[in-house]
Amino acid sequence: MLDGASDAAPGDVALVEKVRFLGNPRSYPGRETSIEVIATHFSWVFLTGSHAYKLKKPARGEGFDFRSAAARLVNAEAEIRLNRRLAPRVYLGIVALTRQSDGELKLGVDGTPVDWLVKMVRLEADRMLDKRLAGGDWHYAELEAVAHRLAGFFAGARRAKVTPRAQIAQIRGELRRARAAIGRVGDARLRSMAAPLVRSLEAFVARRASLLSRRIAERRLVDGHGDLRPEHVYLRGVPQIIDCLEFRADLRRLDPIGEIAFLALECNRLGASPLRTRLLRRYRQRTGDTPPAILIAFYTALNAVVRARLAVEHIAEPGARTRSAWIDRAASYLAIAASQRKELARRSGSTVAAT
Repeated sequence: MLDGASDAAPGDVALVEKVRFLGNPRSYPGRETSIEVIATHFSWVFLTGSHAYKLKKPARGEGFDFRSAAARLVNAEAEIRLNRRLAPRVYLGIVALTRQSDGELKLGVDGTPVDWLVKMVRLEADRMLDKRLAGGDWHYAELEAVAHRLAGFFAGARRAKVTPRAQIAQIRGELRRARAAIGRVGDARLRSMAAPLVRSLEAFVARRASLLSRRIAERRLVDGHGDLRPEHVYLRGVPQIIDCLEFRADLRRLDPIGEIAFLALECNRLGASPLRTRLLRRYRQRTGDTPPAILIAFYTALNAVVRARLAVEHIAEPGARTRSAWIDRAASYLAIAASQRKELARRSGSTVAAT
């Protein structure tokens, strides 16, 4: 699995060499017989029998630049620190990949560091929330445990310093990017679905700027998770919630209601509609915050539009899904956003708290 592994930064040890070394069972302590290698958008992940080692790709994008080993070390430190907030049992530490005097690469051995890996406990895939929901193998007590865990996190999370202008600009930027990405696909169905949705959400932001500003004035926004999807929630004992958006602090500074709406949106797609009620109830109990239902509908619609954008952006990437599959995925998100648009219209003058 060396696709894209030649994108090394100038002067860096070739990424293809690192991936080849880390894909060799003999590179690890113990008696590993095989290594599972997974390429994600930003990382390579190497799975041993009991651990996962994550190597960031030397890539650059909006809001991040991982082309130097020093930058990847800083990011690894942030990844450990931030993810231990919700998954302290999973994130074990940082392991150096070193070059020896004879030119050989070694893992976790003294030498000249050439890169850094985040070491994690390997989690059982069939215990992740997305797999449990997709298979219908979930229990109300587990959803309640997730709600309790997140409510405690949001109640104690560091308050985010965001100005109303910056928050509104970020939301409008998300909508612009979604409209542009969907437009580039050239699919008439998606364009016809997206255009009225984006207009409605932009109009909501203009009309309800005072509501968004009040959330900031009440110090409701936090340094949150930033990518709260069911595939990041591990159900065994106390839920462990992994893979926060460690490299984009600006995208972690958000309203907890937006995070709750996002997780509920994704869980509902997989067949667990009761989760939103539990999340909101626990959140209100722990924080005393009673957000209006119209705000939840807005964030659900916004998240669905953003997920539609991400779906169409995957079309250009190699993978198992076809263009038509990604377009269908985007359309399903836009359909969810459309249902929330109707809810926004219905509650346009309402301040009733969500239930």
